[in-house]
Amino acid sequence: MLGDFLKALAQIGDRRFRRVLLLGVGLSLALLATVTFAFLWALQLFLPDSITLPWVGSFSGLDDIVGWGSALLMIGLSVFLMIPVASAFSGFFLDDVAQAVEDRHYPGLPPALKLGFGDQLIDSANFFALLVAVNLVALVLYFVAGPLAPVLFWGLNGFLLGREYFTLVAMRRLGPAGAKALRSRHAGRVWLAGTLMAIPLSIPLVNLLVPVLGAASFTHLFHRLNRS
Repeated sequence: MLGDFLKALAQIGDRRFRRVLLLGVGLSLALLATVTFAFLWALQLFLPDSITLPWVGSFSGLDDIVGWGSALLMIGLSVFLMIPVASAFSGFFLDDVAQAVEDRHYPGLPPALKLGFGDQLIDSANFFALLVAVNLVALVLYFVAGPLAPVLFWGLNGFLLGREYFTLVAMRRLGPAGAKALRSRHAGRVWLAGTLMAIPLSIPLVNLLVPVLGAASFTHLFHRLNRS
């Protein structure tokens, strides 16, 4: 698995890799900016310009303080937002990354199966909703888990990400039924690979590289497991 990642990292300069990376960065930053702006706008609607506190008196500038605090909070929440965002756009552009990997490392393969745009849209939307729902529910468990919260976060999202990425890659060559069967036979490896992918997703800025490297790494993993 480390070898899969290193081969993916060595190809990061590929033109198709850069295209998907730029699209991912643009989408991620646009989402973060939109959510932050909407959240701050909503706060300004309800917060008064000043408040009066007992023994302190009138206090102004509350909206500025809360605004800056909220902006920092939203940047922190981007750790959680990046996982569904990365997964959502990877479904649309994964084929470009997988094809670039196969052209370089697995020449001579027959043309891959083309997934319909409608199928990709439905799959990405369903998985986006699943990731958001699971992580919202898991927020309670993160507080209960205490110092083990990062392990729970990585393991849970690693399972979901590994399942989705591997299935998308394998479907290009085996179709839905074949992809599901191969994933079931190697469920442990797929989960571990997804967990390794989820760890850097929890690091702001670094997580922008993960969808591309993840798609490429899972392409290598698929071809390795499919030969075994």
